[in-house]
Amino acid sequence: MSSEPSHGWRMGSLAGIPVYLGRSWVLVAGLIVLLFGPTVQRSLPHLGAGGYAVALAFALLLLISVLVHEAAHGLVAQRVGFGVSRIVADFWGGHTAHDGAGGTPGRSAAVSVVGPLANGVLALIGWGLMQWVDTGVAGLLMLAFTAANAFVAVFNLVPGLPLDGGFLLEALVWKASGNRHLGTLVAGWMGRLLVILIVLWVLAPTFLEGRRLQISSVLWALLIGAFLWQGASQAVRAGRLRLDASRRRLGEVAREVGVVEAATPLSTVAWGSRSLWFVVDGGGLLEGVVDPGSLRSVPAAAWGQTQASAVAVRLPQGWAATLSPESSVDEALEVMRRTGTGIVGLLAQDGRPWGAVLVDDLTRRRS
Repeated sequence: MSSEPSHGWRMGSLAGIPVYLGRSWVLVAGLIVLLFGPTVQRSLPHLGAGGYAVALAFALLLLISVLVHEAAHGLVAQRVGFGVSRIVADFWGGHTAHDGAGGTPGRSAAVSVVGPLANGVLALIGWGLMQWVDTGVAGLLMLAFTAANAFVAVFNLVPGLPLDGGFLLEALVWKASGNRHLGTLVAGWMGRLLVILIVLWVLAPTFLEGRRLQISSVLWALLIGAFLWQGASQAVRAGRLRLDASRRRLGEVAREVGVVEAATPLSTVAWGSRSLWFVVDGGGLLEGVVDPGSLRSVPAAAWGQTQASAVAVRLPQGWAATLSPESSVDEALEVMRRTGTGIVGLLAQDGRPWGAVLVDDLTRRRS
């Protein structure tokens, strides 16, 4: 199992998709052992301290459940044409990173629903195995495994982001309205409403029935609520910004760019007159982009002998697209999703560059 700084320990790959175990999962395993261990000891008192070993086995079964859930997302996302970069099991369960390029409501819904369905299948498998095992350690593990997967399957289908049900709601609103960003906004607000309902559900017995407040329940509600609120709030912000952006045209946000041939010496270009420069080859094809600020890395004495191509940043294939000033900003966002870059070169029908947009230009709200 190799380690990578940003995602954790690499466990292997699935259909070419890297699979990682996040470092935060160690904390999850520790919490499960501490919380589930005493339950095992009460149910099977003859185990003594061995109850904590059983709790660790349960943590490993949950890890398998998370990986199956995320693998379902990843494989279906790959199947419908999305670029999938990784699968990670971490503190919050896990996540599958994909670009969503060329997405449709149907494809998005398919990717979202398979995760909870996978947990539902695992719950059925666990229930079936319970009929064949005794009521000892194996029986307790199967009961916990089945209950956990059934809960995850049902809870994940609740229609609020960042849960899978929220992505299903997003797809439904997207299909009905024709605007994905409106779906994101609606599902984000539903996610916030879900957090409020969770808090009320935890506190209701105390205020309505006079029961003693359970600190453990409050802590779990706060932990889950904080995670859901953060994800829902991110969705609300993104939905607002992109909904606003989708109503604009590229001509409103595009930056003017300078164009310079690759062999041009740096000393002959008025770099400060534009915020971005495109470098083209002798045939007019784009080679890359120059940010005038990056030229500070080249000593002034070397400008006369340094060509523009030497300071150009090469970008992924497809970063420049034929789009008119009347094209929707959404079309540039789609190019960014497809290429994974934060800049789009704008080309006229004859292939000549007429402007550029950066991700900040597309998501900045109008004043």
